[in-house]
Amino acid sequence: MNSTSVIPLPDIKLFPTAIGHPTRWKMLQALGNGEPQTIGEVAAAAGCFYDNAIRHLAILKKAGLVVQERGKLYQIPKKYLPTPSERTVDFGHCLLRLDAAG
Repeated sequence: MNSTSVIPLPDIKLFPTAIGHPTRWKMLQALGNGEPQTIGEVAAAAGCFYDNAIRHLAILKKAGLVVQERGKLYQIPKKYLPTPSERTVDFGHCLLRLDAAG
């Protein structure tokens, strides 16, 4: 068996709730460049308070749309990001266009 970690597809049952909130959509748009960001950076991009950002990121993480890297850095798993210039995320069972209005 391969010892590399495998990131499962996002939870399809949690997916609609996770992307359905305007703040979480803005967070995904901010993370869509593929670069890890702090909670403060994501909060600023989404226009919300730090404490609210923590709650929203927890929902995105539980759904499998973001991962927490070292420390408090969050990002969309790189395997879902084709190229930063495309602004599209391929979550396996759906594509998100992050340049779409949210």
